[in-house]
Amino acid sequence: METKNPIKTYLPRIILFCVLAVGLYLGYTKYQYAQAHEDTDNAQVETYFVPVLPRMAGYVKAVNVKDYDVVKKGELILEIDSDEAKLALDEMEADLLQAQTDVENAKANISNLSMTIKSNEANLKANYLRKEKARKDADRDAALVSENAITRKQGDDSKSAYEVLSAQYDAGLADISATKSRMPILQAALHKSEATLAIKRVKIEQQKLKLTYSKVHAPSSGRIGKKSVEAGQFIQAGQPLMTIVQDSTYWVVANFKETQVSRLKIGGEAELKLDAYPNRILKGRIISISESTGAKTSLLPPDNASGNFVKVTQRVPVKIEILDLAQNKDILRAGLSLEVSVDVK
Repeated sequence: METKNPIKTYLPRIILFCVLAVGLYLGYTKYQYAQAHEDTDNAQVETYFVPVLPRMAGYVKAVNVKDYDVVKKGELILEIDSDEAKLALDEMEADLLQAQTDVENAKANISNLSMTIKSNEANLKANYLRKEKARKDADRDAALVSENAITRKQGDDSKSAYEVLSAQYDAGLADISATKSRMPILQAALHKSEATLAIKRVKIEQQKLKLTYSKVHAPSSGRIGKKSVEAGQFIQAGQPLMTIVQDSTYWVVANFKETQVSRLKIGGEAELKLDAYPNRILKGRIISISESTGAKTSLLPPDNASGNFVKVTQRVPVKIEILDLAQNKDILRAGLSLEVSVDVK
């Protein structure tokens, strides 16, 4: 009778047992890990994007950067042709000289009128003295006529001379009043000229400031994104020309399911694994959790009152700080996808 080989008899059982043991071990390990961690692969690396916007319209004279160049804050990256603006400034400065001349003329008119008033007042004072003398002479001659000391003709001549001087004095008073009435008009003209001068000075300063806008400087340090401007192109004020990607700071925004959020806490530690570099594990820490789901802040948020409702698990954005940023900055790029595992023990 043939004897059975015990190895052949028990080997399949042993193999099956080992497979089941390994499976149970791996399953238990995964279960334990799932109990202590919350994972998601819906995450991206984020950073700040600074748009480059011109503050004046015109033709582009020169572009000093290329796509993906590294720039420093304040570096000249673009120049706009400013010849027309410079000619406009020259014209404004010529208008300013004309306005200054108008102010000087207005001041000269006021000064001339003041001297005329002083001269008329001096003449009026002399006429007043002559009138008073003539009045006294007329009164004395009238008394002499009554005593027949002088002829009536002499008395009439004295009276007539007094009346003429009185009329001249009254005319002088009227002339002075008329001359003084012109003073407010001339002062108003002076104020108007000074206001016009001030406006032209402000416009010149505005034009000088506008000329500084012909040179566009980098608003932030970083790396140029794709630019959409070339030399010779006409651009408008406020038109996006390019974007600077700040490469000094990065963070991660992970979108966890709403069923996972209850286990996440501020300060929770996280492991970050980039899809582009799966062999490098980064360390992170939760610094904030959004107060709304991603769908609510989208361009077209869902309206569950429309009648046809299908329940969809929502995602909540969680911001994660990269703790070892300095050591891994060389591999970080905005928009890279990654897997996030948060320790919730």
